[in-house]
Amino acid sequence: MIHYHGSPLGGNNQDKVRFYHGRHALVPFSYPDDIGVVADVCKSFVLDNGAFTVWKKGEVFDFDGYYDFVKEWYLHPGFEWALAPDIIDGSEEENDELLERIPDDLKKYMVPVWHMHESLERFERLCNTNKCVAIGSSGEYPSPGAKVWWVRIADAMNKICDNQGRPPCKLHGLRMLNPKIFTKLPLSSADSTNAARKVCLNQNLFGTYKPPKGWQRAVVVADRAEAFNSAPAWSKSGFSYEGMLLDDFELV
Repeated sequence: MIHYHGSPLGGNNQDKVRFYHGRHALVPFSYPDDIGVVADVCKSFVLDNGAFTVWKKGEVFDFDGYYDFVKEWYLHPGFEWALAPDIIDGSEEENDELLERIPDDLKKYMVPVWHMHESLERFERLCNTNKCVAIGSSGEYPSPGAKVWWVRIADAMNKICDNQGRPPCKLHGLRMLNPKIFTKLPLSSADSTNAARKVCLNQNLFGTYKPPKGWQRAVVVADRAEAFNSAPAWSKSGFSYEGMLLDDFELV
């Protein structure tokens, strides 16, 4: 599984090089500050459309600006894919329409998002018609790792996976880079901003000896996530929440 660490990272460029070197990163359109460093030193990177930030701020999405951003980087050898524009709390029809509006020369680079409040039928359709689909927590399932979230994700996996627990395409988990989550799911990749943006919010993550530098604390968080791999298949039988629910203080 590929572990994508969301940017931007605080500190100077030297600190950013130290953290990003040899890793995989996700760069949002809304905060593209680190794209230069990421493109130089990361093994690979993906682009986030920034829809979550736009949604939170109640702003209007800049479609043309995002498409230009993707066009600027999609030929870089480290580029993997970009998230297709989406409306977090939009209807299925609205999000399907946005997929149709993607310029033809960019469609093969775009990964659609299935929002967990949308129907399982749309999820199945996207998985059967795309090489990769991203899963976004939304609606009544906003918090990855919560009990209601696990009920919904279990239904989704049961819907698309074959009798051996294999999904029909690659799956990317948005905000799912917690080992309690991704070790239970057959994800090809996942991301979070734990290391880059939330690392200073909870000092309990580091025990008695807290690393003095911000980039060093980011390394600790990233290394902990990268020590684990995703599940090779979804287990349809014997599914249990035991050990899988996230505590309130855990970052996702």
